[in-house]
Amino acid sequence: MKNANILCRTALFSLGLGMSSPLLAQDAPEAMPVEQSVFDGDYLTAGIGVAAGPSYEGSDNYTISPLPVILGSFRGVDFQPRGPGVAFDVIPDQKGAKVDFIFGPVVRARFDRQNSIKDPVVRSLGKLDVAVELGPFAGIQVNRLLNPYDSLTAQVDLRWDVAGAHDGMVVYPSLTYFTPLSRGVASSLTISAEHVDDDYADYYYSISPAGSAASGLPTFAAGGGWKNVGATMLTGIDLDGDITNGGFSLIFLGSYSRMLGDPKRSPVTSIRGSADQWFGALGVGYTF
Repeated sequence: MKNANILCRTALFSLGLGMSSPLLAQDAPEAMPVEQSVFDGDYLTAGIGVAAGPSYEGSDNYTISPLPVILGSFRGVDFQPRGPGVAFDVIPDQKGAKVDFIFGPVVRARFDRQNSIKDPVVRSLGKLDVAVELGPFAGIQVNRLLNPYDSLTAQVDLRWDVAGAHDGMVVYPSLTYFTPLSRGVASSLTISAEHVDDDYADYYYSISPAGSAASGLPTFAAGGGWKNVGATMLTGIDLDGDITNGGFSLIFLGSYSRMLGDPKRSPVTSIRGSADQWFGALGVGYTF
């Protein structure tokens, strides 16, 4: 995200995470020395794109929106996009390490069913408040699995709403494989899921008697559990054919997720929406 944008930004993070290690082309004998990579030390990637995704999680109506993204590293601290939010990895990567550890704070806002609700029946349930989720994230990255420049990263976010909206907890695990395909092209595949507690599920997916009277939807009491599972494919293409020197690049993304449990069974999904959630984005970024 707006909520669907987290899929895009998480994938962009995975691309940036792989790039934070030296990226050298496997098929280029003139590959530049490690110390000359723009990703070896402090760097910043800023981008803007156009994204198409569901108007809320569980919707079958789609909206088009701008998608700004910023990621990078400063003095050994990596900062990574999280939905509308940011995560800070405070453990510096060790040059040439086979294994890197990831840990730090994460904060993100959640605008689900707060705006851009295209379905008039769901809109009649009323707008929901903006949630601000805060907590730690941790993970491990294994480098050089199938080639000298790829990586496999497993990580998990633990976030609690501190803004008094859903007042619940979200657990967000993900597994990302990143690899360069040539000196100018890199790609990543991310598999992720979200587990939510009863407070979260009740806030976004329950239908109260008053909500039923306003919308005509049946009452529904949602409980916690696995909310969705999905996969995201992202490809970055450097416009001068060399990822390692920064500059402009194009970013292509596609993702699919499937709603699960009570979020899938809720009338806002099962009657007014769809358990199948698609997302796509096209953007341009600049790294320096």
